Amino acid sequence: MLALRGNNRKLLTGIIGKPNVGKSTFFNAATLMNVAVANYPFTTITPNIGTGYIRVKCVHEELGVKDNPVNSACVDGTRLIPVKLVDVAGLVPDAASGRGLGNKFLDDLRQADALIHVIDSSGSTDEEGRAVPPGSHDPLKDVQFVKNEMVVWVKAIIEKDWQRISRIVESGGTSGTDLVTALLEKLSGLSISETAIEEAIHRSELKADKPTTWHSEDLYKFCKWLLDISKPMLIAANKCDQSASREILSRLQSEIGIDQQVVPCAAEAELMLRRAAQSGLVKYVPGDATFEIKDKSKISEPQKKALDFVRTHVLDVWKGTGVQKALNDAYLSLLKGIVVYPVEDETKLTDKKGNVLPDARIMHKGDTAQDLAFSVHTDLGNSFLYAIDARTGLRVGADHELKNNDVLKIVATAKKS
Repeated sequence: MLALRGNNRKLLTGIIGKPNVGKSTFFNAATLMNVAVANYPFTTITPNIGTGYIRVKCVHEELGVKDNPVNSACVDGTRLIPVKLVDVAGLVPDAASGRGLGNKFLDDLRQADALIHVIDSSGSTDEEGRAVPPGSHDPLKDVQFVKNEMVVWVKAIIEKDWQRISRIVESGGTSGTDLVTALLEKLSGLSISETAIEEAIHRSELKADKPTTWHSEDLYKFCKWLLDISKPMLIAANKCDQSASREILSRLQSEIGIDQQVVPCAAEAELMLRRAAQSGLVKYVPGDATFEIKDKSKISEPQKKALDFVRTHVLDVWKGTGVQKALNDAYLSLLKGIVVYPVEDETKLTDKKGNVLPDARIMHKGDTAQDLAFSVHTDLGNSFLYAIDARTGLRVGADHELKNNDVLKIVATAKKS
């Protein structure tokens, strides 16, 4: 679940991929952080953590109020909600065996809830991230090897104690430990839930009460399902503005199938537009399919040519740069996110300082009113009494399932002095 009872940890999406495909450019575009970007492998050594934003339609127009957000921003009716992103070192084949920066790469992703795999859709970088002629490398191979490296990594963690775990489970042990409990303890720190382990065992069609019968290929299949469930991934097909990309993207989507989402991206174009907007040269909201030059007299000829290229080769073709769509899809689709607005005054829709609709939070479909309380603060969740639906004025209990665009006041027991 996105909101964990008793835990207000923020969700984290990892930006992954082999070296030199534009991961750090994607990260810069999503966060406007100036991390190192260069045309050689392993530019990113330590993970870069920053804040991106999810774009949704704000509820203030529907509710007939003028909002002044505190934890987010509202631009012309578009609410931009902060989320946490991490850009990690590039992955190369055999990373799970320690090659390159593999072990560090994988360890840096332990807390990720979802993954955005950035690939070079122009086929102009080989498996090691070295430059090759456009179209000469098949990015489908990169999709496959990254998945494989992550599966091998998790499998290696489990295999270290597998014989002992499986024997204890089958013998019943001193405390009657079952396989799910044993694996949950073994995989602690990887943001993997009990539910995910149970579902992975079920989908693998393996016997949870007979783990000694599991062979190496069974463990591999289990780990593959476990990662698919616990760390869902989408493909950000970067460099979609390159001439070789259209054919490759068409083939890539058909070969991957509907089980893996592919989002065409042009991270450099997005970064250019966001920096131009930040400088006041253009009007652009992340995710827009167009932009507007504010004052043509302030735009140099090289800048005009660059913006014209972005308009004709990216926005007119793909209806956006894809960076914002990838972020939105990671949180709202892969993680089944919904947006909820907690307030302290349900009649005025304000916090205690009078800010209207001050907070917008990404929650999980199926989360409850008490989960929302925990996401605000652990103490609020622990002392939860009930919530009030601002639209209806009705009280709802701890197990009330949240809906997208809910506006709720949390009522809790007062602290003892």
